[in-house]
Amino acid sequence: MRAIQVSEHGGPEVLRSVEVDDPRIGPKQLLVDTEGVGVNYIDIYFRTGLYPQATPYVPGSEGTGVVAEVGAEVTEFAVGDRVAWAAAPGSYAEKVAVDEAVAVKVPEGVEPAVAAAALLQGMTAHYLVESIFTPEPGDPVLVHAGAGGVGLLLTQLAAAKGARVITTVSTDAKEKLSREAGAAEVLRYDDDLAARVRELTDGQGVAAVYDGVGASTFEASLASLRVRGTLALFGAASGPVPPFDPQRLNPAGSLWLTRPSLGAYTRDRAEFLWRATDIFDAIATGTLKLRIGATYPLADAADAHRDLAARKTTGSIVLLP
Repeated sequence: MRAIQVSEHGGPEVLRSVEVDDPRIGPKQLLVDTEGVGVNYIDIYFRTGLYPQATPYVPGSEGTGVVAEVGAEVTEFAVGDRVAWAAAPGSYAEKVAVDEAVAVKVPEGVEPAVAAAALLQGMTAHYLVESIFTPEPGDPVLVHAGAGGVGLLLTQLAAAKGARVITTVSTDAKEKLSREAGAAEVLRYDDDLAARVRELTDGQGVAAVYDGVGASTFEASLASLRVRGTLALFGAASGPVPPFDPQRLNPAGSLWLTRPSLGAYTRDRAEFLWRATDIFDAIATGTLKLRIGATYPLADAADAHRDLAARKTTGSIVLLP
């Protein structure tokens, strides 16, 4: 089969299309013929070596496809089922071995490109508003990268709970997308963010900041919070935040700071299914819109990484085998 392989850490050029053996599945795994692969910032972290990963390896963890074979102990799935996943290493490939425990059936009517990109970003948005900080009606919250994949979904979920969502974006076109998702106010990164946020909240600050950007927004995120506000630092698109003295949280208003991960919020099958089912049901019924900003042939994974890192994309991006 064809797959993307990384033989050494580096830039997008290390993503190379190669011929490899088909995966061999274990008794509790599915062999899936891939229909689409989600591309996420965490893939860049592994490619560059920011997150440890032995080489060579096939990147990617998210996708969708049709079950071609099931292991001897699989009970929930059968050959021919359409499934999706967000935690199957080696997903940048034409065939993927997926643990039964991390797979979910795709509802009828959900297109492959949407199913491929729904879970990692959708469940991230879900745990942020359901488990990290759940806004009450009228609560102001700040969402960075409001036109990105997580940002658009998070804005919709928070606005549906009655939150007043403030977002940051880099262009007029992205502002339009963010407002369509439900943002009440949209700011630019080069604004004096904390001052503007306080102007928009009668000097109080926001109840929570959902920050997937990291180094370039972290200080403004802290300064934008109200007393006892929550900062959920769930990503580092601009780079990791430097070492931080937690004593700073005290004079800033007894703030809460967390660095969550999807793995910690999908710790068992029940929690995974709760989040995955909520996201897919909302997409299937049309109450949650997932924007596919771009698709690329699997062999062009390097171009997808370049565009994602350069903030040329909006919404989610997908590789098509």
